Amino acid sequence: MTAGKTDLLRSEPFLHFDAVVLATAPVGESLIRVTFGGPGLRDITTCGPDQRIKVFLPSAPGASPRVPTGEDWYARYREMPEDGRPAMRTYTIRALRPGEIDVDFVRHGDVGPASKWAGAAEPGDEVVIYGPNARFPHEETDPTRRGADYLPRPGSGWKLIAGDETALPAIGGIVEGLAAGERAQVFVQVPVDGDRQQWRTDGEVEVTWLTRDGEGAPLLDAVRAAELPEGPGYAWLAGEAGMVKELRRHLVRERGVDRKRIDFCGYWRQGKSEDAPYDAEPED
Repeated sequence: MTAGKTDLLRSEPFLHFDAVVLATAPVGESLIRVTFGGPGLRDITTCGPDQRIKVFLPSAPGASPRVPTGEDWYARYREMPEDGRPAMRTYTIRALRPGEIDVDFVRHGDVGPASKWAGAAEPGDEVVIYGPNARFPHEETDPTRRGADYLPRPGSGWKLIAGDETALPAIGGIVEGLAAGERAQVFVQVPVDGDRQQWRTDGEVEVTWLTRDGEGAPLLDAVRAAELPEGPGYAWLAGEAGMVKELRRHLVRERGVDRKRIDFCGYWRQGKSEDAPYDAEPED
């Protein structure tokens, strides 16, 4: 490797990685896990259990996605002809191993390019992944710029974790990473009972599974009814943007939780593409 290449790997916090599909497997009834691998993925890392990455999908079956690189990559990506521009979607790294990562996709049939692609993915299919560079000193940077939101504040005696099926990969990683003595109430809203998962953890965790039924809001109702411990805590919220806003508003206005002790992310928005990224704006 040249000195210039080595310097690049050390200076760029995020890089584009070429990857191929190694395997796929169902996760419950509504998710499919895609395992990606490749020599380049030895240099990808995570900065938290809810690490977000960009996945670039081929514009046609069997094609190799071509993605611009460099500082102005996004501007050049947006300038690409639409019929040849690879779809870009945001996902969570569910598991990281040397040279491999697992990414869970929510199944929506052929609605949306990511769901359609994941449902038909086969070993050898190529993608490009934009994610954290393992050689970069992320611990020296602003935590809010690492693509991972889970950051419990010092002195948090309890944790509230809530999200829908799109947040399942992150929630699983968070729960599995809890240390002995850490307390957490976890609320997960899923399409069907067959989407319930089991996680191993050293923490003291109470998980409430909620099955979506019609137009109701079981997750919001469950959090409203929950008994929260006394003292300062920490909340992590993710999923549909409107729901995330309502959850945060409830915790701040009705429960008196310090808004600085809440991290949140809108993964998608009702009425928009099922896997299009969307950030919920703060609202106290």
